[in-house]
Amino acid sequence: MSVHTPPQMSGDHSRNLDALIACPACDALLRDRSVAAGETATCPRCHSVIEAPRRLAMTRILMLAMAGLILMVAAVFFPFLEVSAAGLSQRSTLVDTVRAFSGGLTVPLTYAMAALIVVLPTVRFLALIYVLGPMALGWYPRRFAVPAFRMAEALRPWAMAEVFIVGVAVALVKVAGLAHVAIGPAFWAFVGLVVVTVLKDNFMSRVTVWKTLEARRPA
Repeated sequence: MSVHTPPQMSGDHSRNLDALIACPACDALLRDRSVAAGETATCPRCHSVIEAPRRLAMTRILMLAMAGLILMVAAVFFPFLEVSAAGLSQRSTLVDTVRAFSGGLTVPLTYAMAALIVVLPTVRFLALIYVLGPMALGWYPRRFAVPAFRMAEALRPWAMAEVFIVGVAVALVKVAGLAHVAIGPAFWAFVGLVVVTVLKDNFMSRVTVWKTLEARRPA
């Protein structure tokens, strides 16, 4: 069971900014403190979770990121849907879809879709493996680990694989009345990718990662 131990508010006007931490939700300045694995540090003002370190969380996130990359490859290159109507059938992958709309006025929308559902999630997975892989093995962080993790955090709101799956599910409900639709393995790979992403974010304690990067940085 998690023990909720909020950081204490800073009552003095200390100039040591390294001893302070800002709540990501309400920007309250709090005195930073060490949080043990299994405990949860919450903001006393808005009760948002600030830090929640878990045992073996770094290894689990690394494994989930690698699983996400494998699922992404399957989602891109395996058949996604097969539509049959009037004796004709058409099987397509995500690559086929991008190629089909890669001309005319829909080019920007097509490439934006490919970036949001494929490129950005893949970049995030690679960045997390680059950042957490060496530290999970007990090594020093890589040279560009800090900017790589900062980039992964900046891309997090723009990686929309889960939004794509919701949109496809809604479209399938409407298309099912007009034609026979068979779901391919790529669709289930995308579903697995969404589950992996949710689990990865659940294990992720971003403040803990930043502290670990700072603590293990070579002198």
